[in-house]
Amino acid sequence: MRYLKPHYYDRFVCSADKCPDTCCAGWQIVIDEESLEKYAAVNGAFGSRLKNSIDWEEGVFCQYDRRCSFLNEQNLCDLIQELGPDSLCDTCRMYPRHVEEYDGLRELSLSLSCPTAAEMILGCQEKVIFEESFTDEEDDFEDFDFLMFSQLEDARDVIFHILQNRSTDLRIRMASVCALADKFQDCIDHQTSFEIDTILARYEEANAGNLLPNLIKNSDHTFVQILCGDDDLLPSVSARQKISSYHWHLESIALLEHLERLRPEWNIILANTRSLLYAKGEDAYLKICHDFQTACGYDSPLREQWECIGEQLMMFFVYTYFCGSVYDDMVSTKMGLALFSTLWIQEFCMYRWLDQGHSLSFSDITEIAWRFAREVEHSDNNLDMLETWMEENF
Repeated sequence: MRYLKPHYYDRFVCSADKCPDTCCAGWQIVIDEESLEKYAAVNGAFGSRLKNSIDWEEGVFCQYDRRCSFLNEQNLCDLIQELGPDSLCDTCRMYPRHVEEYDGLRELSLSLSCPTAAEMILGCQEKVIFEESFTDEEDDFEDFDFLMFSQLEDARDVIFHILQNRSTDLRIRMASVCALADKFQDCIDHQTSFEIDTILARYEEANAGNLLPNLIKNSDHTFVQILCGDDDLLPSVSARQKISSYHWHLESIALLEHLERLRPEWNIILANTRSLLYAKGEDAYLKICHDFQTACGYDSPLREQWECIGEQLMMFFVYTYFCGSVYDDMVSTKMGLALFSTLWIQEFCMYRWLDQGHSLSFSDITEIAWRFAREVEHSDNNLDMLETWMEENF
C-alpha cells in the first residue's frame, strides 16, 4: 500500500479546550460499530451514562444544546477522562485527519474545518511537499479504472507545478488549471483519453516558460473570465464578452443560501455578505473590490502573503477533490469545487475586511476558511448540490 500526505500532516496537535470552536459541537458524531459494542459493555455509573447518551438506532452521540453529551464545561471530553484516549470512536479519533481511498493508495490530509488545521494549512509559507511511504497492506477494489487514475495523478502533478509557480500571478495559475481540467474533461466526454498526455506536456512546457497566459487567452470559461477579466492581467479575455463577477457572485451566493446550514453563525456571514457587498449594485461592488485589492489583495504590499494563502487553499482543495473523479468522471466539476471554494473564501474575507472597518488579520482569514469548510465539507447534501450546480453551469 502506498501512502501520501502533506509534509505538515504529522505536526498536527489538537488544541483541545483552547480551540475557538470545538469539533464536539454543532454536528452529529457518527459512532462506528466496534465502538458501539465497546460502549455497550461498559459497566457502572459511567456505563449507564454511556447507554443513556447514545442514540443507538442512529448510531450517534446525543446532543444537548448542539453539544456532544460528553463535552464538559471545560470543553474537554469526559470519555477520554473516564476511559482514556483509546475509548474514542473512529470519528473522534481521526478528526481532523482525513483519508481518501484508492486501489493501492491512501491519501492522508487534515480537514480545513478544524481551526488548528486551517492555521497550519494557510500559514504554510513554503511550497507543500507530499511525502510518500509504503506498507505491505493489500487492497481488493472492484472495477477500478487504473488507466484513468494514472492520468489523473499525472494531471494533478502538473496542476501542483502550475499552482506552485510563484513567478506567475496566482489568478493566471488558477485560470490555467481550470482550463487544463476542462480539456481533460473534453477528452473523457469524447473518448479521446490518448490526447491527455499531449495536453499535460503542453501545460507543463508553458508553465516552465512562463507562457501560461497563451493557453487561456481565448478561453470563455466562467472561472477564467472572473479570474482574468482585468485588462492589465489578460487583455484578450477582457476583450471578449466577459462575465460580470458581480452577477456571478449574486447567483452563487443564492446557491450558498439554499444549502443545509450546520452552524447559526453561518447565517450571519451570508446575510451580512449579501448586504454589505451586493446591495448597492455593481458599481459600488467594483469599488469595494478595488479598495480591498489595493489594501490587502493582489494590488497591495501584502500581495505575496495573499497569493500564498490562495495557493495553499487551491493546493488543499485540488489534493482533496481532484483524483476522486476516478469514481464519477467529473474532472471539471472537481476542479470547479476547488475554484469555487477558494474564490468564495476570498470573497468572505473581503466582506470581513469591510465589516471591520478595512481591517483583516490572518486569524480572520483562517476563521472564514474553517467556517466555510464546516458548512461544505461536512454535509454530503451540500457537496452534492454544489457538484450538481457546477455540472449544470460549467
